[in-house]
Amino acid sequence: MPTTQEAKQMARALRDALASRKIAVTHSDALELVAKSLDYADWNTLAARTSAAASPPSASRAGVDLKLAVPIIRIFDVEKAKAFYVDLLGFAIEWEHRFGEGYPLYLQVSRAGLKLHLSEHHGDATPGSAVYISVSGLDALFEELRAKGSHAAIEEGPGETRWLQILDPFGNRLRFAERKADASAMPEGYVIHA
Repeated sequence: MPTTQEAKQMARALRDALASRKIAVTHSDALELVAKSLDYADWNTLAARTSAAASPPSASRAGVDLKLAVPIIRIFDVEKAKAFYVDLLGFAIEWEHRFGEGYPLYLQVSRAGLKLHLSEHHGDATPGSAVYISVSGLDALFEELRAKGSHAAIEEGPGETRWLQILDPFGNRLRFAERKADASAMPEGYVIHA
């Protein structure tokens, strides 16, 4: 959970990034967008909860405390994106945003703790990207997709993993991966740097 100050910094960064693309957004709107992306109903809720929560000292290096990564996936057709992410994969739409009538859509979808941002904005992401998603219950996901007509298959991954890869309508690859066993060693060929 970011502090209120960190959330304000995020809003300033978002506003600056949009301004560099000649998209004007008020600071208030940027605060609301940041609050929504962090799963709060609105800015006031975020501010109240982060002020009330005492942040424990960070055990991270040099005061850096990394939080949550949310992949941004480039889409080109809203109806096709919703058919794939909501109807097929079972994600729920948490929020949608447009800067005005006829502007590109930016939305957040989620399922079982996973959040994805889908964006029609040019430059937000590269079409044909891949997202690696660690999952438990890969067989259940496979059966669910198969029942909806998907031809995706479970494949052997590197080391002790199996995965199910599926392409969205825009060429983005979602790789749902599950370890075969709860082994403590990383798959062969991986190196961990301390």
